[in-house]
Amino acid sequence: MQYLIKAKQENSKMCLVCGLKNQFGLHASFYELENEELLALFTPTEEYQSYPGRLHGGIATAILDETIGRAIMIFHQDLWGVTMDFNVRFRKPIPLDEEIRVIGRITKDSRRVFEGTGEILLGDGSVAVEGQGKYIKLPLEKIADFDAEEQEWRVVPAEDDPQVVEL
Repeated sequence: MQYLIKAKQENSKMCLVCGLKNQFGLHASFYELENEELLALFTPTEEYQSYPGRLHGGIATAILDETIGRAIMIFHQDLWGVTMDFNVRFRKPIPLDEEIRVIGRITKDSRRVFEGTGEILLGDGSVAVEGQGKYIKLPLEKIADFDAEEQEWRVVPAEDDPQVVEL
């Protein structure tokens, strides 16, 4: 099914997952879809391998957790998700050096806590990893000393930003 991308979310300077200037980071981009899910795109390289040619499970868990946790920003721009509990199920190995799609969605949203699920999808559309998490909602000033300007927290347009995605 094809979905329209409504907005691109911010990246930062040094986050392991979204930090564009973190030489060890994944440099993932996040897109809000018309169906109220969040799409992350990234291409894992050999620095993130476990077995040769395969993405390490810890890195797969990190991108899935980040994507589900960020999905709350579709509904609450000023709140962030801090992981309380996360479960993951690995179904297929994730290859290196090809674009990987990650989907996250909110399944329950209460005043202080939200829950979500998500998947890492391979190029053929099959599910490689499934995850579900529980997060506490907090404003950023309660999580860390964060200066948005210093951390370069902003939307960074790219020539290859998609307008639609096939899932």
